[in-house]
Amino acid sequence: MKDTTQTLQQLERKFWQSLVDKDFATAEGLLANPALMVSTHGCTTFDHASYRQMATSGSMTLQSFVLGDMNVLMPTDSTAILTYDVKQVVARNGEEIGEEQQMHDTSTWIRRGEAWKCVAHTETPAEKPH
Repeated sequence: MKDTTQTLQQLERKFWQSLVDKDFATAEGLLANPALMVSTHGCTTFDHASYRQMATSGSMTLQSFVLGDMNVLMPTDSTAILTYDVKQVVARNGEEIGEEQQMHDTSTWIRRGEAWKCVAHTETPAEKPH
């Protein structure tokens, strides 16, 4: 279980790094086809082609991230749910200085053969301190 937990945490970080690097092929390789996403932009179901369209035509760019407080729950041997906090810096395309955001995220991974694929991801803004 410990090895699987570490593998999933590494895959989650690899996906995030692919966003920073604009390495869409790596991101697609980690995504199930189709996959789901819930964010402040709404609920989306997408395949690899529409993921690439979203990633290349979006108005925002991920500049950096730090994942923290990561937990892994495995309800079955082939399903894993990761929850974590993320501090991310995003910028409008063409701008050098981004905005820091604090989020609470969840990713659901499924095992297909020997490979893990992310089938669903949610992102919730963290409440700002009063």
